[in-house]
Amino acid sequence: MKILLVEDDLAIGKTVKKAFAENFDECIWEKDGQTGFDKAKTHQFDVIILDLMLPKLSGLEVLKSLRLSGDKTPVILLTALGSVEEKVAGLKAGADDYVVKPFAFPELLARIDAVCRRAILKPSPTLEAGGLVLDLTTRRVLAGKTEIILSPTEFSILELLIRNSGQVLPKRMLCEHLWESDWEGTTNVIEVHINRLRNKLKKCSGLSPIETVRGRGYVLITN
Repeated sequence: MKILLVEDDLAIGKTVKKAFAENFDECIWEKDGQTGFDKAKTHQFDVIILDLMLPKLSGLEVLKSLRLSGDKTPVILLTALGSVEEKVAGLKAGADDYVVKPFAFPELLARIDAVCRRAILKPSPTLEAGGLVLDLTTRRVLAGKTEIILSPTEFSILELLIRNSGQVLPKRMLCEHLWESDWEGTTNVIEVHINRLRNKLKKCSGLSPIETVRGRGYVLITN
């Protein structure tokens, strides 16, 4: 297991790094937020141990930047404060767990083990079909290396079509999925969103995987 430790307290950093060296394959220790972020983006880690109070970039800023970039590496935050507000802010930013200083090293080991097990058990956060990849965490759409910018409604339509690729989905079913369980409005609105979605896919990637089945609805073709 490879761990990134971002901690500016030299005493804590030395102690934790030494203990990690005895328990894991590799531990890289960085002492400021910017260097820690750069290391996280250029190396693959199994878990990141991130102090909140860091020079250059705070731990919260590092965490938010990682999650916005699509990095899903498990993160455990370290803090000397431990207020409810601070914990909530960290968890909302994408932290997987929280450890309050001072802590017993066996507790930190147990939390590392727990977040790594949860990461293994998590279902894949991506969907793939018709040459497209949907990241359900960051809500990004890729065709090869090209990112396609979609509105929330367009993303939801594409997600439903991919989850049911090869199957014809009636317009009413799409409307009910997007807005409410018992749709009573006109289905013409879905045609507008489908056309916009098709145009974006065609313009950005050259792909046209969504076909109209006259009188029935829409289908996403995967071959």
